[in-house]
Amino acid sequence: MTTTSTPTSKPTLRADRLRLAGTREFARPGAGAARRQATTAATRAALSELWLQATGGRSLVGVALAATGSLARGDSGPLSDLDLVLLHDGRQRAGELTALADRLWYPLWDSGLGLDHAVRSLGECRKAATADLTAAVGLLDLEHLCGDSEVVLGVRAALSHDWRANARKRLPELVESVQVRHERFGDVTQTLAPDLKEGAGGLRDMTVLRALTSAWLTDRPRGAVDEAHATLLDVRDGLQLVTGRGRSRLNVEDQDAVAALFGDQDSDDLLTRVCGGARVIGYALESTMRRAGQSQRARTLRVGPRRPVLSPLGYGLHAHDGEVVLGGRAVHGSDPLLVLRAGIVAARAGLPIAPTTLANLVEHAPALPQPWPAEARDLFCDLLASGPGLIEVWEALDQAGLVSSWLPAWDAVRSRPQRNGIHRFTVDRHSIETVVNVSSMVREVERPDLLSVAALLHDIGKVAGARDHSLEGEPVGRALATRLGFDSDDVDTIALLVREHLTLIELATRRDPTDPATVAAVRAAVGDRLDVLTMLRWLTEADARAAGEKAWTPWRASLATELFQATEAAMHADRLTGAGSAGAGAGAHARAEEPSRQPAAVPEAAGAALAAGQPWVGATRSGTAWTVTVVSPDRVGLFADTAGVLALAGLEVRTASVRTTDGVAVDDWIVSSPSGDGVDVEALARALDRLAGGDTAPLAALARGRRRAGPTASSRASSGAPGQSRVLVLAQAGTDATVLEVRAGDRLGLLHDLGRALSRAGLSVRSAHVATYAGQTLDTFYLTDAGGRPLTPGAVAQAVATLIDACDGVGEG
Repeated sequence: MTTTSTPTSKPTLRADRLRLAGTREFARPGAGAARRQATTAATRAALSELWLQATGGRSLVGVALAATGSLARGDSGPLSDLDLVLLHDGRQRAGELTALADRLWYPLWDSGLGLDHAVRSLGECRKAATADLTAAVGLLDLEHLCGDSEVVLGVRAALSHDWRANARKRLPELVESVQVRHERFGDVTQTLAPDLKEGAGGLRDMTVLRALTSAWLTDRPRGAVDEAHATLLDVRDGLQLVTGRGRSRLNVEDQDAVAALFGDQDSDDLLTRVCGGARVIGYALESTMRRAGQSQRARTLRVGPRRPVLSPLGYGLHAHDGEVVLGGRAVHGSDPLLVLRAGIVAARAGLPIAPTTLANLVEHAPALPQPWPAEARDLFCDLLASGPGLIEVWEALDQAGLVSSWLPAWDAVRSRPQRNGIHRFTVDRHSIETVVNVSSMVREVERPDLLSVAALLHDIGKVAGARDHSLEGEPVGRALATRLGFDSDDVDTIALLVREHLTLIELATRRDPTDPATVAAVRAAVGDRLDVLTMLRWLTEADARAAGEKAWTPWRASLATELFQATEAAMHADRLTGAGSAGAGAGAHARAEEPSRQPAAVPEAAGAALAAGQPWVGATRSGTAWTVTVVSPDRVGLFADTAGVLALAGLEVRTASVRTTDGVAVDDWIVSSPSGDGVDVEALARALDRLAGGDTAPLAALARGRRRAGPTASSRASSGAPGQSRVLVLAQAGTDATVLEVRAGDRLGLLHDLGRALSRAGLSVRSAHVATYAGQTLDTFYLTDAGGRPLTPGAVAQAVATLIDACDGVGEG
């Protein structure tokens, strides 16, 4: 090997790259890809010239200069570091290699660019890759620059083979390293000064995606993720241009300059673009790592043809290998609301929806009419009430474009930063966190669906240029609530909660919460409605907890509670004395009022069965819901038996109206069928007839099914929000009956358990009104004793305890 003297002309590669990136052609918005190509080409040309100088123009066999990192991938920024490897086949003398390396490295150090360098043989590369996961991933990008290309090809082939062969061992290591890095550098999507390279959703995650693909375990997503990658690269390039440093952390003080470089209106718009791109990359990485894990498990476990293990979730959906998937016989078009159902069961089960399944659902999901039909609205509220699993599922639905189609105004708050010391999330993520917090509070209110939607929309007015987001959000919330199909009264309530969601905490912390004037201000804000006050109280806490610890300190919590209790007491006092506004307490228990007790109309078709003393069952279909009408001679336990046979048939009760007149029960049950099957009215009638005769066999399977978590996993997942079940005594709701309201998480067989508990206590259900809001059942029972009289105080206390035990599954057998 011939040695030559070190070049005397000092390289200007750093200055050349900055000058190139700053030219008018490449500095304009949208020129990022062309700029990076030009930067890469200029860098390679400079390195080729340096190689010729270092080698004296001689062709060296078995020696080559190769690149890893951004230069190898062709996405170099103006001041990106150089990652170079001097490869050799082991036949050269150490001194000659060292001299050649010195002639290469010293001029590059002098150029001012960061340099990561190494001199390695094939064996040394393999050893480094085995010992260091970061090195192994980086070497997968190995790209020939100068010299003997056969050496580079051989090393790259060997390292790729090793990576694939050791995928089983290295995949868990790779997943763990990603988690550690994300914890260290934070989440690009939720940070005001994000690390564009190392943070979660950053450029390094794209390298991990390529590494997973190189292991032949999975393909990586294309399209949107490539656009997101280009966005982050553009911002990184702009950051390096305005700071003159090869950094990747987008500090607050640099954001205005970078935003101006790309024509963003302000730094918030810049951060919104960054967050949006990082969310796409993060979602792609998460789903791709899951695919790789599934592929690896399949390779490990397969010893022959193996059928997938599918656990039914209802509506043609199944749990499979940690995801929610469509079954092979599922027909997309048969249920236009299937995508909402998939979101519910996935969130309740804490599982992601498989990307392929989600794509199929989106492709076949028809546009919903405006306003939405009641069933769609109810399912949407169930989705919001599904608990912590909502966060991951909502992100998937949002990435698929569904949230924008449901709530067009959501686009204006998606990924919007919040620049204060209280908030820790972007506007949209904060809203979802508030919804999740509300899901643990819904048993404290009469209309959890309204509370959940208000939580979702409470910050919908936090858009660019907004002065008072509460006031600006009110008309937007009103329009979206109308679009979702709520009636005018419910729309007014949601809009009021959006407008006043800060009122309670602001008055509590800025004024004396015990002062009558402060109480009067709260009453004026909520329209003197106790039900709205209660929802506002829980929305206030959920909002503050989602913001962060600084927003819901013990001091702030105590002040808000004190003001709420003072206002509540004032409303109760005025209601007892008849004082206050005409609308005081409006809506507080409107749902509990028993409808007119005119004799219920008996369908003509039921006449013969009723005359014979037998039950009659009819069913009519409306969309994907069924109305099941049961006509029967009244008896103790009829309500429990009907609820039981419906549950055993796999039917989920949405609402019900149970009425008894002159010894005849005429009950309407609105149900859905997760299996997709129809309602077998003859089987239901036979089961009820056997139960009336004392044969309990038709319900024996219900207890067994409940012990093994029920006939459908959608019912299994319907455990409701966390929190204690509640039974309220509505003292003034009934004239000749005792009225109890049950609030609990909906689940398989709950109504049967409630009815059975009442019948065991010897209580008659004169009428019952069942409603399900946001995954919670709010059931109102008009009860009498065996003589048809209202219950005594002692019997009321016993009934309350009995119903709570039934809600919580105490004493099931």
